[in-house]
Amino acid sequence: MRLSKTKLFFLFTIITMLLLSACSSKGSNGETAKDGKNTIRFATWDVGDDVELQQKLIDQFNTENSDIEVVLEAYGGEYDTKITAGIGAKDAPDIMYMWNYPQYKDALEPLDSYIKDRGEEYKSNFYETLWNYNSVDGDIYGLPVGYTTHVVYYNKDLFDAKGLEYPQAGWTWDDLQETAKKLTDKDKKITGFAFPGQPDPYDFEMYLWGNGASYVDSKGNLDGNLNSDKSIETFTMFQDMLEKEIAITTEGWGDTEMKSGKVGMFINGAWYLTAFEEAGINYGVVEIPGFGVNPGASIVSSSGIAMSKDSKNKEAAFKFMEFWTGEQANKERISFELPVLKSVVESEKLQEDPIKQVFYSMLEQSEGYTPTSFIIDDWSKLSEDLSLTFEQIFNPSTRFEPEEALNSVVK
Repeated sequence: MRLSKTKLFFLFTIITMLLLSACSSKGSNGETAKDGKNTIRFATWDVGDDVELQQKLIDQFNTENSDIEVVLEAYGGEYDTKITAGIGAKDAPDIMYMWNYPQYKDALEPLDSYIKDRGEEYKSNFYETLWNYNSVDGDIYGLPVGYTTHVVYYNKDLFDAKGLEYPQAGWTWDDLQETAKKLTDKDKKITGFAFPGQPDPYDFEMYLWGNGASYVDSKGNLDGNLNSDKSIETFTMFQDMLEKEIAITTEGWGDTEMKSGKVGMFINGAWYLTAFEEAGINYGVVEIPGFGVNPGASIVSSSGIAMSKDSKNKEAAFKFMEFWTGEQANKERISFELPVLKSVVESEKLQEDPIKQVFYSMLEQSEGYTPTSFIIDDWSKLSEDLSLTFEQIFNPSTRFEPEEALNSVVK
């Protein structure tokens, strides 16, 4: 069959459009684009000014690497929804911010071989504790980007008004309770210590660690662990502080009450540093107390970046991950994120900073603790059960005995 010139031209046009579309599609899926560059999609959960800073760093990387084009995708509040959908459609970004490794690990590329190729010096420049929060079952799935440990914030003005010395590293829970008692002033409606009435189970486990306990053992067994004598002792101590009225429970973490001068101490991460400084709060921070001779321990809120196991350009992707977690990027983020590299902490003299060095001390003495969420398969269900139980223990309208309440979870 012979075709007219008009039909031949029409057919040629359609074929050309399909070929161009195919080339464009390959580039957007992380393969080699028509200009020969390896396109890497990078998903971030940040918004606003943070995204502007990230784009600036990406522009620099793209300029310095003529064979790679990194494209930033800012998902904001829809981050988990979009990541989950992308993984389900086998169209996940090549690189993505990550914290919930147990949930996403099956879609991620193990990074042990990449890290090993860079040498022991490369790996050891990151704080050891952070590898535990970027790994599952002994395999590393992410490179650390930022973190915070928890510390005790204290209101210096309230300490000064009572003539109390500021707390020092190495103090104990007995010391904290004695200090809280001296700070409490019923006439002025001031209470020494505050903690959430329904604590986040992920965070609360750090208090058990400091007392030689945990929710589960390495095999995930609750019985004999969550309801152990040391665990019950820890919950009883917090409940006793409420009974003695030297502590209160709050809807938040206690930061609002400390800002208003009604609470002397509370515990949380580094998120309040800027807010307290901008509000002119006269505050200090100190390590979480220990139980007796045991040093206090902290949960770590950690962010990392992970690679999709379906990425078509894994070497190029890891090259960008090295850049994103390298010294320059750590320093660029230093105003709002604690650096994860020892070399940057040393060069920026952060161990000499009276506030930031406390977060690093807690990081170093919290090595070796693995959150239960990284050990058991159904953390969401256990977390819901624990959250309800914590409320029953600390709510004044119920105030369950810790032993009875914890045993009910185990059963």
